[in-house]
This record gives sequence, structure tokens and C-alpha cells, in this order.
Amino acid sequence: MNTAVRTLQDFFSDPRRAHAARLGSGLLFVVVLGALVWVAVAQGGTRIGTPMGQALAGSGIAALATALGALPALFIRRISPRSEDVMLGFGAGVMAAASCFSLILPGVVAGTDILGSKPAGASLVALGLVLGAAFLLLADKVVPHEHPSAGRHGPDWVHLRSVWLMVFAICLHNLPEGMAIGVGFSAGDTSVGIPLAAAIALQDIPEGLVVAVALRTVAYAPWQAAAAGALSGLAEPLGAILGVAVTASFAPLYPAGLGFAAGAMIWVVSHEIIPETHRKGHEQAATLGVIGGFVVMMMLDTVLG
Repeated sequence: MNTAVRTLQDFFSDPRRAHAARLGSGLLFVVVLGALVWVAVAQGGTRIGTPMGQALAGSGIAALATALGALPALFIRRISPRSEDVMLGFGAGVMAAASCFSLILPGVVAGTDILGSKPAGASLVALGLVLGAAFLLLADKVVPHEHPSAGRHGPDWVHLRSVWLMVFAICLHNLPEGMAIGVGFSAGDTSVGIPLAAAIALQDIPEGLVVAVALRTVAYAPWQAAAAGALSGLAEPLGAILGVAVTASFAPLYPAGLGFAAGAMIWVVSHEIIPETHRKGHEQAATLGVIGGFVVMMMLDTVLG
């Protein structure tokens, strides 16, 4: 046994072999995660042509994007604070624009069609928006979680390892994104769901990288950081299931659900992402990232919507 252990230690002491092993394990993890997402779709008994199937497919792609973004953390120990703030700002811009173009505006149109009045339709979306923000506010207080820079939040009596608290924090961030995808597809309107899913998947790649590298900087092993970042993406299919299940059964819940997802995403942008990007002295670079993300989402919505 000791001889075998020494042999493995000698094998992995070679930097090239260790690098190849990390790459192989990372790729294997992404493949396994993709298989799990695919099984979730299949076991749900859904077809890609149904709203639930479309929502699971879109959120599954977003989850894989998070995993792909986290994968380089196996090799990268740190990102410059400026680059990190630009990438987070880009994600914030995408989320803000998605809230406007892919959630609030279609919600007002749908509410107007259902209620026969534009002010009534807008009011329905506004109610959902307020409830979405309130939901994230409540979750921030009752779910134990921890941010690398801001520290621990939630009840003090829950004792968990910091890595799990950080995973919960990322899941709280990803859940409203999954709900947005689910609500976007719940009415069977791919012109809403497709650009939204594409935009969220796009911003999940740099976001997954930033999160995983942040975990590495607080002394987690490369595989732990990459795995935690990737697993957090599974909150998006869960959110998508909730989004479809809640809004597909009763027509007025669709515009309200779009508003709810928008409110939750705007809360994340304002409460978490922008303050994080403005605390290190890179406000201008981060703001340029926000504008870039907003423009990219606007163009995606125009092309795909």
C-alpha cells in the first residue's frame, strides 16, 4: 500500500502530469454534469417542444456554461481585480438588460393582452417585480451563505463549512436566473425564452470563472473551487422548473412571473454585483463592463427575439 501511495505521489509530482490530470478530471466533471442535466430533462418526461422541456434545455445550457466558466480555476489561481470587476460588470449589464427587454417589456405586453388595459398589465408586472425583490431579500436573511469579500449572511445558528456557505450564495444568485428562463418559456413563446437563455448562459461563463477563482484565493483546492462553481449552476434548472410550474397553469401569473424574475435579478445586480465591483477602485472599468453587457443583451434580444 505504501509503495502504491509513493508511486502516485511521484507520478503527480511531475508538473506536466499534474496539469494533465487536473485537465482530465475537469473535463470528466463537465461531462458528468452535462449527463446529469440531460438525465434531469429525460426523467422529467418532457419533450423539447413543450415549455418545460424548453425551459430545462435552456437552463441546462446555462448550468453547463457555469461549469465551463469554472473549469479554468483548475489552472488559474487568481484574476486581476480589474479584470474581475469588468467581468462581473459585464454580467450585471446582461442581467439588467435581460430584466428590461426580455422580462418587463414582454410582461407588460402579456398583461395588457390578458387584462385588456396597459396600466393594469404594467401594474401586474410591477407587483411581480416587488415580490421578486422581496423574495431575494427574505432569502438573503434566512438562507445561510457567505461571500468571499462580504463575509457570512443568514442565521448564525447554522454551522456549515465555508465552501458550502459560498455555494449557497452562488445558488441564491443563480436561482432567479433559472426562474427567468422558466418563466420565459412557460407561455411557449420562444422569442422570449431563447434570447433570455442565451444571454444568461453567456454571462454565466465569466461569472463561473470569477466565482471559482475567488474560492481558490481563500485557500480551497483547485478541484474544490471548480466543483463548487460548477455545482452552483444546477440551481438554474431547479429555478426553471419552479418558473414553469408556477406560471404555466394560470394566465395572469405569466406576466406577474416575468416581473418576479426581473425583480429578483435586479435585486442581485444592485445588492450584490455592483457593490462588489465598486469596492476596489475600478468603478470606471466596471461601469464599462456593465454598458458592454447591456449592449450585448440588447443586440441578442433584437436578433433572437
